[in-house]
Amino acid sequence: MNESLNSRPIQWFPGHMTKTLRVMEKEIRNVDVVLQLLDARIPHSSLNPEIMRITRGKPHLYVLNKSDLADPDVTAQWVAHFRRDGDGCLAISSKNRGGVQNVKHAIDAELADLLERRAVKGMAGAKIRVMIVGIPNVGKSTFINSFAGSVRAKAADKPGVTRGKQWVTVGNYDLLDMPGVLWKKFDTLETASNLAFIGSIKDDILDIEALATGLLGEMQKMYPERLAERYHLSEEDLQQDAYDLLETVGRKRGMLMSGGVVNTERAAIMLVDEFRGAKMGRLSLERPE
Repeated sequence: MNESLNSRPIQWFPGHMTKTLRVMEKEIRNVDVVLQLLDARIPHSSLNPEIMRITRGKPHLYVLNKSDLADPDVTAQWVAHFRRDGDGCLAISSKNRGGVQNVKHAIDAELADLLERRAVKGMAGAKIRVMIVGIPNVGKSTFINSFAGSVRAKAADKPGVTRGKQWVTVGNYDLLDMPGVLWKKFDTLETASNLAFIGSIKDDILDIEALATGLLGEMQKMYPERLAERYHLSEEDLQQDAYDLLETVGRKRGMLMSGGVVNTERAAIMLVDEFRGAKMGRLSLERPE
């Protein structure tokens, strides 16, 4: 089936996400700062407009997580982009505890005025309350566990693992871990596709071959040399439409069924997994305007 991922709408908004947004609206008044995790490969697409609406007016720190999977030059452009807009921003891999330590310093810097006022009132040392938010599968639980130096939150490499709010106390910080949440209607098909590519939408509601061909189409435009290197493709191969290219990749990997027909579903699963695992190198699907 030669159907582009972008040819039909993608939506995934289970009921618990509505509940999460309500809890967020209630709890936002009880926190000092919002720490929003974005996926460094798709910073724009992982900016949830509902979270932005609810948290507006609070000191904000953007953390570009999974930066070990993203193009480092593009990530540096994104950090500069957010900082130009007056927000705190840094890039980390939450699996790297050293990077997470930098976040602690960034929170203190973001809240310097508040901390100074507390000191004047004799409240120095009062715990800093941080709401941690983001889309599904952005790595919030892994981040919290690295931040704490121990397993405090349930983590898995799939969306929807954290279902309820949980407070985690780490030294001078009270962290409010909110479940990953999307929004009801994506603003563009590109946003929906990018969220699907990185695994923030459950794979079992998607057509895996459409997902892979959509990803191949992006790779052909942005990183053709990485595709060619990983799958031993010629210049002629790269000129094919995305579905034919998926067949070519499957054939080169020996994913054949009886009669020499390529098992495109198997090839699609392999391709998406290799992208998510950075087997093609560190790639970013979005660049700042």
